[in-house]
Amino acid sequence: MIDWNAIDTVLLDMDGTLLDLRFDNWFWQQHVPEQYAQAHGLPADQAERKLHDWIGRHQGTLNWYCLDFWTSELGLNIAELKRAAAQRVAIRPGAEAFLDALAASSRRVIMVTNAHRDALRVKLERTGIERYFDALVSSHDYGHAKEHQPFWRNLRDAHPFDPARTLLVDDSLPVLHSGRRFGLGHLVSIRRPDSSLPERDDTHPFEAIDDFLRVLP
Repeated sequence: MIDWNAIDTVLLDMDGTLLDLRFDNWFWQQHVPEQYAQAHGLPADQAERKLHDWIGRHQGTLNWYCLDFWTSELGLNIAELKRAAAQRVAIRPGAEAFLDALAASSRRVIMVTNAHRDALRVKLERTGIERYFDALVSSHDYGHAKEHQPFWRNLRDAHPFDPARTLLVDDSLPVLHSGRRFGLGHLVSIRRPDSSLPERDDTHPFEAIDDFLRVLP
């Protein structure tokens, strides 16, 4: 699936790729609506519908990933809510062995995440995976989400790489399509980003990993 001889740079997503997306799905679909309902005296189902529609309108934009934006919009300290629930954050099976093997190779490894820096900090404190990376890049650093081409141009300017010899592993199909438009030569998805949900069968046209241990460099 992965031709390691043709890869010099590895770009890795965080949520749903290295970390179990179960935490984020629980946080945004259940925990935040519950906290919003309590804070504003709303029935739980009404708060859930309101937030679902509200958040959905910003999907794919930088606002969708911005804790400062949602703190302002919802009147909740989203970063503190994440920190208080950090014990739920979990690394996906095999991900650390994969990172360890990459660190032992001659390849450069860069985290590329849409996560806000505050969310990134909470998850790094919980997991300690920052030690495996040559650089940690949040799309908020560049003012553009990974779904959009300016992110990749800014990334290449800040961390020069040859797109044709670069691997991107990401659970988001829109992000993978964006990477392909930029010219990234090697693109791989994740078959089961959320361990509480069934495997996906909609990753076409991208190959998908179901076990990091099977694709070690």
